[in-house]
Amino acid sequence: MLPFCIIFFVIMDKSDLIKELLYSYYDARKNKRNTYNQLSFELKYEKNIISLADQILEKKYTPKPSICFIVDKPVKREIFAADFRDRVVHHYIFNNINPIFEKLFIHDSYSCRKGKGTHYGIKRVDHFIRSCSYNYTTPCYILKLDIKGYFMCINKNILFDKIMLVLENNIDKINTDYDTLIYLIEKTIFNDPTRNCKIKSKRSDWNDLPDSKSLFYAKKDCGLPIGNLTSQLFGNIYLNDFDHWVKKDLGIRYYGRYVDDMILIHNDINYLKYCIPHIRWYLSDNLQLELHPNKIYLQSFDKGVKFLGAIIKPHRIYIANRTISNFYNAIKKQNQSIKNNILSNEQKQKFLNSMNSYLGIMQHYKTYNMRKNMLFKNLDKIWWQYFYLSKNAKKFKTYHSTLSELQIIR
Repeated sequence: MLPFCIIFFVIMDKSDLIKELLYSYYDARKNKRNTYNQLSFELKYEKNIISLADQILEKKYTPKPSICFIVDKPVKREIFAADFRDRVVHHYIFNNINPIFEKLFIHDSYSCRKGKGTHYGIKRVDHFIRSCSYNYTTPCYILKLDIKGYFMCINKNILFDKIMLVLENNIDKINTDYDTLIYLIEKTIFNDPTRNCKIKSKRSDWNDLPDSKSLFYAKKDCGLPIGNLTSQLFGNIYLNDFDHWVKKDLGIRYYGRYVDDMILIHNDINYLKYCIPHIRWYLSDNLQLELHPNKIYLQSFDKGVKFLGAIIKPHRIYIANRTISNFYNAIKKQNQSIKNNILSNEQKQKFLNSMNSYLGIMQHYKTYNMRKNMLFKNLDKIWWQYFYLSKNAKKFKTYHSTLSELQIIR
């Protein structure tokens, strides 16, 4: 009877893992339904999920090669797109550890968190300025800092130790197999995405990208790929102790952070000057990070501050000129993609993704007339045959006749 019991529990473990991977698969495919990588996985998703579970349980799981490319907007970055199978693993990790770390993060960490994001961060900084200056009636100063090559400089050993320390102290709150979870976290963190990656962009696209922003030049055991869900979460975890140190040890009440963009607001400009070398020391000594020497901004609140694509000034918030310029260039790029007045399904999907992304950002500001004028004056007439602007110019929608065409990208 004993051997039977052992086999029975092994099967149950596998069944539980398959169930969790299945949930992770559904999460991973939400925003990737029309990619070739995702569709290939979905054709035999049950078989692929079972195969993935077997590899994990047998400790034979290895991340597949990523696709590496360069994006220019909103800023030039190197992106590593993980294989869809590995994205399922990333969601499994995220779903199991994010609830634990979410309770440890400070309120004003805005990146990759439910209910937060860029627009929330902008509103909070605006609130900080109003509170610190007593509705713009007393002196108030803003210190904005940036970490040089943040993701490329994250030390994997320090990161892994930070995660292990928290999980070991919260093992009773983990709702999956602990050893399996740690195994996958370690595999994901210490994976080198530059090895055997597929380069999608031109080699020349890297010419004007600083070495500090490329994983190909990262130090040994350093660097996380931009583009992975886990990298965003790990980025928050890496700076979490620092966030608490700024608020408690430095006593900065009005502090917020989005990835590596930090805002400190205080009534005393000299105290903010005092904070800079102490922050530089903490980042270097504890996290092996460096403040960007050319991105230290210290100014009175009435001068305004640029933060997360917005310009925050007393009584008003503007959209940054760079965002407007990027939107115009995106329209121009979509027009240039037209060949012989024929649009492929892939082009249509890319159009929706690009245009609605910018419209989603701009609708938070008083840009209604600007949006309409830019689109009606500059967008090629062929696009209007397939799409129309919704009420208040908030997003593009497809005419019913084209909806079925957009479900599958060939």
